[in-house]
Amino acid sequence: MIQENFIKIYENSFKENWSLPALTDYSKNVTFTFEDVAKEIARIHILFEECQIRRGDKIALIGKDSARWCIVYMAAVTYGAIIVPILQDFNPNDVHHIINHSESVFLFVSDRIWDSLEEDKIEEIRGVFSLSDFRCLHQRDGESIQKLMKSMDEKMEEKYPNGFSKNDIKYAELDNDKVVLLNYTSGTTGFSKGVMLTGNNLAGNVTYAKTLDLMYRGDRELCFLPLAHAYSCAFNFLVPMAVGAHVYMLGKVPSPKILLKAFEEVKPNLILTVPLILEKIYKKMILPQLSKTTMKLALNIPLLDSRIYAQIRKHLVDAMGGRFREVIVGGAAMNQEVSDFLYKIKFPFTIGYGMTECGPLISYDNNREYVLGSCGQILKGIMEVRIDSDDPYNTVGEIQVRGENVMKGYYKNEEATKNVFTEDGWLHTGDLGTIDHDNRIFIRGRSKTMILGASGQNIYPEEIESKINNLPFVMESIVIEKNGKLVALVYPDYDTVDGTGISHTDLPVIMEQNRIELNKQLASYEVVSEIQLYPTEFEKTPKKSIKRYLYSNY
Repeated sequence: MIQENFIKIYENSFKENWSLPALTDYSKNVTFTFEDVAKEIARIHILFEECQIRRGDKIALIGKDSARWCIVYMAAVTYGAIIVPILQDFNPNDVHHIINHSESVFLFVSDRIWDSLEEDKIEEIRGVFSLSDFRCLHQRDGESIQKLMKSMDEKMEEKYPNGFSKNDIKYAELDNDKVVLLNYTSGTTGFSKGVMLTGNNLAGNVTYAKTLDLMYRGDRELCFLPLAHAYSCAFNFLVPMAVGAHVYMLGKVPSPKILLKAFEEVKPNLILTVPLILEKIYKKMILPQLSKTTMKLALNIPLLDSRIYAQIRKHLVDAMGGRFREVIVGGAAMNQEVSDFLYKIKFPFTIGYGMTECGPLISYDNNREYVLGSCGQILKGIMEVRIDSDDPYNTVGEIQVRGENVMKGYYKNEEATKNVFTEDGWLHTGDLGTIDHDNRIFIRGRSKTMILGASGQNIYPEEIESKINNLPFVMESIVIEKNGKLVALVYPDYDTVDGTGISHTDLPVIMEQNRIELNKQLASYEVVSEIQLYPTEFEKTPKKSIKRYLYSNY
């Protein structure tokens, strides 16, 4: 068990960093100090108390990254409730399902997303609140939340007659073994896995990060990855809030142009990113220079090449604000050409490894110790790793882990929980790899069917296939990744086609219409770029499961 109590970390941080800036909505130029955040948390706690929210009740949260998103998260966990962050990219039906499956009683939501949801599909929600100003958008019949919200100023004055001060901060006494977070890896019924993360799991991530000398009190960080992801939430939010750093929420689509402008203005001290962002910057900023004939000639001249690489590194560092100690890459596999080049020019980057079930960190090396092709050493004193092979240093096997960061299990899913752990208590990661003698992990492939999206999103092909198989004239399907895009292979239902008198030559047009309708049901990162007709039924196992591996390179 981690010695530091997760909730006490923030109780102490708010007191120690009272006057410092904590959260800024970059696009709106609105800043909350730690004092402001603590006061907003106090108001939400009064709301919870008045509505008799109990310890362990679930609070759902969905919307784009913002200061108020962070405030709700922190208010829930410091009260002793369980926060349920939901990716804003999820389809409305998936959002309904997660809210219901998690048994959430309150929902904090952006106005835009609320407009897409249906009240009668989330009947157990007692109150819905806007993330723009915390007003009550909806209350269940019999509730008087809207009336309560109008008297919130009076309630604050009544509870804190001398004004709210740092001495008034006293949060829930909750042992680290209690669940504080339900993080859903997916939205759809039948595939939902609500990862139960405890205070200990999150404290393991936060306390480890505090030992790395990467972030200090008063530092700046720019958050442009979705906070509903465990990776971004831990290191763009929980760690900075624990050390007294200042987080700027980009609040926009992180195109290279927008990002580089924000880097220039914020000048972050640490940058967390996914491979796609660095790959785009490489292609737009660096590759055009390297492709010039004069540059190619110059790079073949001894000594001159090192000076050119140094100039490219300086240009790239300056473009990203010039003050960062390190760029940490995670969430998906890095393009080898890009990582090789960044390593060659001695750019200060490193690649870590984690999964939602570990809240998320499993392994990490600082950029000075980073070994090309690896994803860092297992977290010393926090986690352990083993490879399921006779020779873990040379023969690929499944990567299995255990330790302080490993989840309690999947919410209301005993079967999935049982299946994800070995009999002796190690977590199946579903990844294949080897280790070196320093317990540095080298990932060689994935044993799971899950596809990692370009920005690190988890894509479950079975979910998409279940939707495709319900479309007209589809017998069966399989979704694969091809050149970074999702492609669906479809074996048509020829009996129905022939029975309706439709010509086989019309099938491509029908499938294109199917694809358009399908994508309306999917999150933006799940969209299928093409449906290809497959001539025969797919080969299957004795259990009638499609042998997916036969089609991965189709």
